[in-house]
Formats: sequence, C-alpha cells, structure tokens
Amino acid sequence: MKPATSTVDPFDLNIATRNTVGDMLTRTADVSPERVAVVDGDRRITYAEFEHDAEAIARGIIELDGAPEQGHPIAVFMPNGYEFLATYFGIAKSGRVVLPINYGQTPQEIAWILGDAEARHAVVHETLLPIVRGALAAGAQLDTIVVHRVSEEEIAVDGARVVDLASLRATEVDGELRIIIASDDVVQCLYTSGTTAAPKSALATHNAVVTGVMNNALTVGESWVRRPPTVLVVLPLFHVTALNTLTKPVLAVGGTIVLHNGFNPAAVLDTMEAERVTMFTGLPMMWAAMIAEFTRQARDLSSIDTAMYAMAQMPERVLAGMDVMMPNALKLLGSGQTEVIPATTYQRPEHRHTKNASWGMSATTVRTRIMDENGNILPPGEVGEIVYRGPHVTAGYWKRSDANEAAFKHGWFHSGDIGHIDEEGVIWFTDRSKDIIKSGGENVSSMKVERTMASAPGVVECCVVATPHEYWGEAVTLVAVVDSLPEASEVDETAFRLAQQALAGDLIAYAKEHLAKFEVPKRVEFIAELPKTTTGKVRKNVVRDLVTGSTSE
Repeated sequence: MKPATSTVDPFDLNIATRNTVGDMLTRTADVSPERVAVVDGDRRITYAEFEHDAEAIARGIIELDGAPEQGHPIAVFMPNGYEFLATYFGIAKSGRVVLPINYGQTPQEIAWILGDAEARHAVVHETLLPIVRGALAAGAQLDTIVVHRVSEEEIAVDGARVVDLASLRATEVDGELRIIIASDDVVQCLYTSGTTAAPKSALATHNAVVTGVMNNALTVGESWVRRPPTVLVVLPLFHVTALNTLTKPVLAVGGTIVLHNGFNPAAVLDTMEAERVTMFTGLPMMWAAMIAEFTRQARDLSSIDTAMYAMAQMPERVLAGMDVMMPNALKLLGSGQTEVIPATTYQRPEHRHTKNASWGMSATTVRTRIMDENGNILPPGEVGEIVYRGPHVTAGYWKRSDANEAAFKHGWFHSGDIGHIDEEGVIWFTDRSKDIIKSGGENVSSMKVERTMASAPGVVECCVVATPHEYWGEAVTLVAVVDSLPEASEVDETAFRLAQQALAGDLIAYAKEHLAKFEVPKRVEFIAELPKTTTGKVRKNVVRDLVTGSTSE
C-alpha cells in the first residue's frame, strides 16, 4: 500500500514527515524556549536564541554568492564553543553537509581531507586561520571562508573570499525555510581517526544521527526526561563522541551543555561544582588527573549522577577513585565507532565488577553479532569480527567503493574489531583486526597485553605493536612511558642504557607472571610520550614507525 499524496505540495509533505537534525533543535526550542541550552564561559544561550541563530545561519549560507549546493560539504574549523554548535545546526538546516575538521592534524593531512571531500567552503574561528592558511599552502583549495571574528583586525586569505559569520547570523528569519531535506540525506561527514591507516570519510544521514541521538538519550537513564541534564563537554566537538554521543542527546531533551575548550582538571571540577553538572564523560587519563586534583582539593560533586568513560578500559584503581569523588554517580562505559553513531554498547551496572573488561551489552537500536571470515554468525564464546545492523549505521564511505563492498558484505556492517559474545549477551572486545599480532603461529591481542602491562610497576602508560622478527614472524613489542628511569641528563649514557635494560628485564619478568608465554613481549622500548589523536587514541601506526624506523603509507 502507498499513500495517495500526488496532489500534496512536495515541501508540505516533506516537512510534515521528515526526521532531520535541524528539526530536532526546532522541536526542543518549541517546548523549552527560555531554558538555557549552552553555557560558554560567561554566556548563557537559550534554546530560542540558539534556534534563531541556526535558522539565520542556514539562510545566510543559502544566500551566499556561489553558495554550495544542497548535499555539498562545508568544512568547520572551530574549537569547542557556542558558535560551533550554531554553525553545525545552521549547516544541517540548510541541507548542506557538515564536515568537522580535526585541526590538530598536520596541514598536509587537512589539505588531503579537504581535497578528498571536495570541500570549497569553510567556517573558521579566527584563531584557527593560521591552520587554514597552512592547509591552503599544502594544496587545499577554498573559495569562501566564513570567519567567526574575535578581534578587529583586517582579515584576508589569499585565493579565497572572506565573509563574517556575524553577517550570516544577522540574516533575517522570516517564516519557514522552504527547502526539501529528506530524512535519508547525508548531514555529516566525519573522517575516521586513521590510527592504523589513511582516514576514511563516514557519511551519516539525518535519520541515522537522530536515531543514534535518541538511543543515547534513552539508554543513559530516565532522569534525562524527568530532569533534563546538565552535561560538561571537554572532548572536542569535531569528534563523534562529543558531537553525537554527548551534546546532541542533551539538546534533544532540553538539557544544558556546558562547554570547555581543552581539558584542565581543576577548571573541570570547579565548573562541575558551580554549574551543578549531572553528567561528565572523559577518557581514562582525564579521570585519573581529576582524581589527583580532587585529592588535592575536594569539591562538592554530589550533583553528578552519571560518570561515563570511553575509548579504553578503566583501571580498577581509577574506578575506585571515581567512587570516592562522585559517590552518587553511575559509572558507565560506552563504546562504539564513528561509522555507527555511538554508543553501540553500554556496560550495565551489574557488570561493573564482574565483567569490567567487557564492552557490555548491545544498544537496542543495533544488532551486534560475531562473524567469521565466511559470513557465518558465530555462537557464544567463539572469536570473530564484531558486526552491526541498525538504523544508525553509516550510509557508506565517500568515494570508497572498495571499502563499502567490504564493509557491508553479508548484509552486516563490518567493524574491523575482533571479539566474542558470551552466554549472557555481553560483548568482549579483543582487538582491532589490524592490531592482532601473529607471533609464532599464535594470535596475540595487543589490547590484552596493554591492559596487563599498564599495571606493571613503573609504567605510566603503554601500547603494544607488532615488529618484524626473523623467527617469530612478528614480535610482541611493548612501548612504554615510565616514571622509574633516571633523567638522561643526570647520568652518563652507559648508566642510562643499563637502567633501561634493567627495567626492560623487570617488565618482561612481570609479563611472564601475568601472561601466557606466547603473549610475553619479546622487545621493550621506552618513549617519553605516546603519539595520540586529539581524542586520546594512541596512533599505533606512528608508534610502529618509531620503533621500526619505517614510514606508514
């Protein structure tokens, strides 16, 4: 059966039934116009103001000379701040595609992304113009740069027209914006972090984003509906976790987002206390730093009812510190990936102590299974690739037919993650398929070795990679940041080398006590700092290059 809608105006039908990111903000502003949506420093922006600014920016984009067509990308170079969110929703409302840029990358990497995405328009915070100029010098091409000005200085960029974001925000908002946006149109393009290879651009539709957002809002707890949350966001908004897992679910239910640009543990704790923050999500290293600051100076954090962590398993000693610091908070692990609007799994409270090393159970909006190389779904306990089905799976990769063919093979989205599901339905992550080390005929989980060696005396943090070995094929190699070596400047070269050798021996001895024989590192390297993405993921391809002296493709 099909509805008889041939005589209905196409726009009327579209706007009455569509499910889009821009309309999600409009609905919240309808019911909570005077509620504070965003706290950015001293500024407190209501939902009515937020909705107006986003609508004005949308109209301003459409009215630009040489405006990008619907469905075309607009790059966004902006730190955490209200203007990022107003711009994001404005682009979404205009029917264009938001391309958030990780501005911590090199000019060459940014230029490659802009070229790959075929982006010719960008919205840029004035302080990030040097980064944009660097990308242009590296080969990027931009026709129009919309600048959020924070000074009175004259701004010019060679080869590009410069427009003030303030002029877009001043566009008249009169009546409804009559453009058709389909629920399955692409709204955002997020490039994967590229920790193991070149990044790919995962495209997400309006429907996928809204479904993922609502999943997170409902999964975290009923209190989000009864009492809209106040959530402090320090993770960068250009990343899927801060943007889609944290910020949008709060905005969908009329809560308040408190923005910090960068992480400072003292400032974070002060803001939590002052704003009566109810939820915070941080990386394990952030939680450890906050616990150390709280130990130095306690704050009243009784308002926190949800303390989430992501990206990596949390050491039990850190979880115990969180219990002391935030006694009323549910400690919750959420996992996922850019291609499947996260989170895809949540660890239930009852598994906090019994299955702390697991990812938890699948979200109800995605099916999660384990598949072998031939496309067979595996029974509980058997190890294979973690695969997904559901409405917030990516629409596919941009210009990567080869990657799409592999990703959607057998009717499931292939995550590239290896793991198993137990009899209770709990998902256990073993490792990224590219990070499994094949040593002497055995498959070694680099993540398992990392988790074990992170507790070794003297280790601050570590990662494990494969390095070539004539006998074993690949050698399990531990790369560690430690606090138990003398300063190189304080001893001679021979004494420093001997200290390294002694510590390496101690670490291997520790590994032999806690790991299977084939999992024990055959090589130990020390490093001052692990190279990471801006969201805290260790860039294993860079680490591997450092210890092998090679260069990744």
